[in-house]
Amino acid sequence: MFLTSLLIAVGLAMDAFAVSLGIGTARQAEDSRAKFRLAFHFGFFQGGMTVLGWLLGSTIAGLISDVDHWVALGLLLYVGVGMIRAGLNSEVDGYLSDPSRGKILMVLCVATSIDAMAVGLSMAFIETPLLFAALLIGVVTYLLSMIGLSAGDRLGMKFGKKMEILGGLILVSIGIRIVVSHLLEYGQILS
Repeated sequence: MFLTSLLIAVGLAMDAFAVSLGIGTARQAEDSRAKFRLAFHFGFFQGGMTVLGWLLGSTIAGLISDVDHWVALGLLLYVGVGMIRAGLNSEVDGYLSDPSRGKILMVLCVATSIDAMAVGLSMAFIETPLLFAALLIGVVTYLLSMIGLSAGDRLGMKFGKKMEILGGLILVSIGIRIVVSHLLEYGQILS
C-alpha cells in the first residue's frame, strides 16, 4: 500500500512540480520566502483536496462497492489523460505578478490540486488510509515543488511539460493496476 500511495503522491505532485519549474525558469519567485510560500501552499492544497475527495467518497463507497475499481480507473484516467494533454500542449502560461501571493497563488493551488480531490475519492473506494495518504501527498508535493523552483533556473520549460506527461502516465498505470488487481482477486474467488 505504501508504494501505491507514494506513486499516487508523485503523480499528483507533477502538476505542482511543472508549475514550479515554470515559475522558477521565469524567475518569478526568486527569494526563499516566496519559494517556501508556493511549495507549502501546493502541498497543503494537495493534501487537503485529497481529504475532501476521500470524505465525499467514503459517504458513497458502500453504495458502489461492486464497481469501485472501475470508478477509480475512470477518475484516474480522467486526471491522468488531462495531465498528459496539458504536458503535450506547447503553449506556455505566464504570470504577470508575484505567483506566491494573493489571487494568483490561490488559482495556482486550486488548479494544481483539483485532481487530488478525484484521487481522494478513488482512495475511499480502495480503502487507503486517509491521514497517511494525505500527509504523504502533501509532503511529496512540497518537496517536488521546492525542487522544481530551485531547478527552474537551470531547466527549460519543456522539461516541466514532460514531467506532467510522466505524472499522467503514472496515474493511468495506477488505475489500470487497480482494475487488474480487482479482476484477478475476483477471478480467484470464483474458482
